[in-house]
Amino acid sequence: MKTVLLLRHAKSAWDNAALSDHDRPLNRRGERSAAVMADHLAAEGPRPDLILCSTAMRTRQTLAPLVKALGLPAPPISLEKELYLASEDALLRRLQRLADEVKTVLLIGHNDGIGQLAAMLAGHGPEPALSELREKYPTGALATLRLPRGPWSALAPEACELQSFVRPRDLDRS
Repeated sequence: MKTVLLLRHAKSAWDNAALSDHDRPLNRRGERSAAVMADHLAAEGPRPDLILCSTAMRTRQTLAPLVKALGLPAPPISLEKELYLASEDALLRRLQRLADEVKTVLLIGHNDGIGQLAAMLAGHGPEPALSELREKYPTGALATLRLPRGPWSALAPEACELQSFVRPRDLDRS
């Protein structure tokens, strides 16, 4: 069984017009959400065997508290420029190329691609999580999907079961 964790970067800042989109950092709310989601993933698992992350500043800042929360040894991390604003088809092709010894992968990326990929892969799962995932994939949201059989190359539309869909607001009680 394979597990795909799809994490959209946390809320980013828009207040510096001089920065390129790629270089936009998280805002305060985003930093708080990234920490909350990191604690959730570290506590609830599953622990990723590999982390794929866009090179954008906001995705790397979403990743940072997770690496700390997971502790040592950290899973291998691959920062990939091709994941920046990638379409769901490009993200799917990247996951299909994973080595079969990887059992759980965490992909940190951007909408629209990450949300569309989650909706594409989720063939079934619990309500209302499935409806919420398909309706809106907000910043900081995490979908956990299971591919019940086959290698990563078998990853295809509706091939997975949605295990959970968690948004920062579901966890942040402050």
